[in-house]
Formats: sequence, C-alpha cells, structure tokens
Amino acid sequence: MNYRDIHIGNMIEQLVKQLGMESTRICNFFNVAEHEIALMYKSKTLDKEKLLKWSKLLDYDFFRIYTQHLILYSPQNSTTDQSRTNKKISLPQFRKNIYTKEVVDFILEKIESGEMTKIQVIERYKIPKTTLYKWILKHKE
Repeated sequence: MNYRDIHIGNMIEQLVKQLGMESTRICNFFNVAEHEIALMYKSKTLDKEKLLKWSKLLDYDFFRIYTQHLILYSPQNSTTDQSRTNKKISLPQFRKNIYTKEVVDFILEKIESGEMTKIQVIERYKIPKTTLYKWILKHKE
C-alpha cells in the first residue's frame, strides 16, 4: 500500500468489489443515485462525513489510512520549538507511534531491500532501537 499518495475513492471501490456489495444497498445507504457513487470512487478525497459513512457501511476504518500517512511522512518535531511544547492543548493527545502490521511491514521492507539502514529507520521514524530489533526477530520466524 502506498501511504504517500492516497486515492481514497479507489480504495473504497476496491473494498466494495472484494466484499461483493450490491450497488443498490450502497445507494440506499447514502440516499444517492448510482452515478454519485461512481463519482465518489473517482474522487481522490472525500469529506469526513462521507468517509465516516463508508467506514460504517464497509466496516473498515478508512481514517487509519491517513493516520498511517502521518506516522510515516509527517515532519519530525523540532526539539527547539519550546513555545508549542509548553502550551496546554485541550484536544486529546495521541501518541504518534501506533505501529500497525502495515507500518511494520513497510519499515522492514525498507531495511530488507537495502533502501534504508536500521540506523536510518530509527532516526527518521523515531522507532526505539529495541522495538525495531524485536520486529526483525519476529519477522524472521
């Protein structure tokens, strides 16, 4: 899966086909005509309400795809930016290091292909050294 370039419409269409879901059920769920569903499939992005409905209908968390993108491609936090770290934020705070199977596979593939070294992975993705080595040991089994 390419988390750098996300085309959510294609992903939804692919899952609909894999599940063999009837288009009439989808149209009834969204209360729209079939051509509007086809437009959603062609759309690179969808608004949050539509994406939430798709997630419920297909029982798949499409928002997690964007979370994976943030984990892999968001800029590293600057340790010199103290103004932000000292401020209290009222929104819930989430840990960035939520490692799904896809993320682990992605990182291990980078190492196995020689595209990145273990040290580069640790530095770029801020993965603890022990965590990375545990993944490598599990992956060999």
